[in-house]
Amino acid sequence: MTAPELKTPTDLKSNATKSVAEALNGVLADSYALYFKTKNFHWHVSGPHFRDYHLMFDDQATQILATTDLIAERVRKTGNTTLRSVGDIARHQSVVDNDADYVSPADMLKELREDNLKLVESLRAAKAAATEAGDNATEGIIDDWTDQAEERAWFLFEASRGA
Repeated sequence: MTAPELKTPTDLKSNATKSVAEALNGVLADSYALYFKTKNFHWHVSGPHFRDYHLMFDDQATQILATTDLIAERVRKTGNTTLRSVGDIARHQSVVDNDADYVSPADMLKELREDNLKLVESLRAAKAAATEAGDNATEGIIDDWTDQAEERAWFLFEASRGA
């Protein structure tokens, strides 16, 4: 429930925006989890393709982090509240953390590709919720985030050929 002091005015119906906010908060949690996993792999990648993977992971992490503020602000614009802490992220994320001491570069590429594709699924579900709510602004911005996640998955797939 949104505190009255945080209730942003909107012409969208509150019941409809609640489902959009829930979907976006899931996307936000997964974005943070994917950001941290991508940075983890960036920091711990090794092997003959070190430089290429290290730079790609860093570029992708930067792109993912750049969407987080936009996602959270979109939730607020619909009159709802967003995630507040690392614990809140953990309660909402579907991307699984990887705390392994060592992950092979091939496994890093595969895991990040699958996670980005999982994020695409969540984005499509959020877009469907936005469509149902008549929230065309959220619908439109989600297209960009979906395209970015699909591109990351594509790059990870191509890099994994022969890895």
